[in-house]
Amino acid sequence: MNEAASRQTEVLFAEESVLSHPLFGGGLPPAAERALEHAGLAYSDPAKAEVFLREAEAAAPDHFAVLIGWYRYYFYKGRLAEALAIGKHCLAKTAREKNFPADWREVRASDAAFGSYDDIMARFFMFCLKGYAYLNMRLGDLREGREALEKLLDLDPTDRINATLLLDVLERAERGDE
Repeated sequence: MNEAASRQTEVLFAEESVLSHPLFGGGLPPAAERALEHAGLAYSDPAKAEVFLREAEAAAPDHFAVLIGWYRYYFYKGRLAEALAIGKHCLAKTAREKNFPADWREVRASDAAFGSYDDIMARFFMFCLKGYAYLNMRLGDLREGREALEKLLDLDPTDRINATLLLDVLERAERGDE
């Protein structure tokens, strides 16, 4: 095999292993996958959508894809307190899987490669924390939102997740500009 073909095989293998990650649905039983698909199709009918989400949850309890399905459903339905509860669950689950401290406030930049796109779980942890900050702000807990955003900047000072945007919004809101 020539060098170009070898490199292409490496790229395909890397893509395949990334897509097999639980965050991208890897390991999701077919019944849960079907239920999530049906939940999406039934989005405009909350009673039906929630039946399908519960079916997905029964088929794959605590799978990231199911948790993300619930989070997105609650978020886009404007059920922010319920979305926040799922977000907290995702933060805790990710912390357990990455061996981070249980309290996000105690996670340190040295605990993972937060600034790297290669550490999928560390990036997911940051996205969960950003969602946590945003939802707390929307629900009126500006102090908690600020703490979470400041933690994001501690974990990734290059701000690849763009926490400063939310921090700017928060600061404008605190000044009465928003």
